[in-house]
Amino acid sequence: MSIADFWAAARDADPSLPVDLPAADRVWGFGATPEHADELLQLVLDGVKTGTAGYLWEYQAEGEDLPVAGGFDVILDGAGAPRAVIQTLAVEIVPFDEVSAEHAFAEGEGDRSLAYWRRVHRDFFEDHVDVGRPFADDAPLVLERFRLRYAA
Repeated sequence: MSIADFWAAARDADPSLPVDLPAADRVWGFGATPEHADELLQLVLDGVKTGTAGYLWEYQAEGEDLPVAGGFDVILDGAGAPRAVIQTLAVEIVPFDEVSAEHAFAEGEGDRSLAYWRRVHRDFFEDHVDVGRPFADDAPLVLERFRLRYAA
């Protein structure tokens, strides 16, 4: 299904969604592998995952706009098919080493602890994100809280 057809189905189910599709950089999948995308998407669909974190330096390197409160994203599965619409509730920029246990819990991964979150996110940023500078504990992260608005 195309993004346009998916958005039309989402709007049929929830007419309060905006008429216009989200921008291309607001159509994306979680993680760095198809398996990771599917696993994290399932957490969203199950209502467990209500937060995510991105590397500010990656947004800057790729020229992408930051998410904004009230904005909408289309979330793709590991095969690149649209599966969910989320609405951003809040965005803040926080150094990696200052991310809260509350945010780690909202991300819904593993045992939902801050220790787990720090371990897997450090590994992710070191292994999958190349912004021309090494990972640092004070690296700025874009923390996003969201809610699921539509699922297919």
